[in-house]
Amino acid sequence: MKLCIRAHDLGGKGTETILRQLDELGIDGVQMVCYKAYDDVAYVPGAISREKAAEIGKAFADHGKIIPLVGAYFNPVHSNVEKRERCFAVFADYLRCCKAMGCQYVGSETGSYSDDPWVYHPQNRTEEAIAATAAVFAKLCLIAEEAGSTVAVEGAAGHVCHNVAALQKARQLIGKPTKVIFDLYNYLDGSNQFDYLSILDEGLRTFAGEILLFHMKDCLLVEGGEPKQVPLGTGDLDMEAILRRIKAYDENAVLTLEGTTGDDIAHAVATIKTIWERV
Repeated sequence: MKLCIRAHDLGGKGTETILRQLDELGIDGVQMVCYKAYDDVAYVPGAISREKAAEIGKAFADHGKIIPLVGAYFNPVHSNVEKRERCFAVFADYLRCCKAMGCQYVGSETGSYSDDPWVYHPQNRTEEAIAATAAVFAKLCLIAEEAGSTVAVEGAAGHVCHNVAALQKARQLIGKPTKVIFDLYNYLDGSNQFDYLSILDEGLRTFAGEILLFHMKDCLLVEGGEPKQVPLGTGDLDMEAILRRIKAYDENAVLTLEGTTGDDIAHAVATIKTIWERV
């Protein structure tokens, strides 16, 4: 198992700071979102260069740290065409540069017809929405083929790919190789939150061999309401049952903390490592 975290959740910016924090916390690497982790990389087309990516990649490799995923999340069905095309171009830039960073994969969620923020919209739950999302990612997969990289996709209850089946349908429509970012908490809402282990089991079956990494979160399960994310190890999710299933699926799995910050990071790291050894 490799334990990672989103670079910008560490609270510092720049390669030297990030690597120091990884050492201090005993973390193996990061999900890298460059425009959130570096002051000199903006979220605009052309902002990331192969030279900058190679500089980052070499530093991480020399330090024995990994970058399993580059994040360039965007809304592929946003109604503002100009914004959608600009975000598409940013994602494409990272597909072309990620290998210089020592990473093959660039990932995004599947967006929502709510535009901003990405929350539930009735149009998300249609076959047309899945097809429209798949069409955008199919174009990105063509760019990925040329660059020797791969698109990774992530579902969420409020997004177009709102459950495991919808994400798998989109992947089939894309028709090109993709990987899955599996975030169990993302799939939970007021209607299914107490069935989280069944959702995990469904995902492990459906995406067998195709899960790039697991986002690790915890939450409070709220009867009659929506689940509420809390620091990992302080919520209601049975982390032992979750990690036992993931370990049986892949003992070399990459687990990535997402939304865990500050003093909560050390406790989350210790919780995962202790449970992983036990299961």
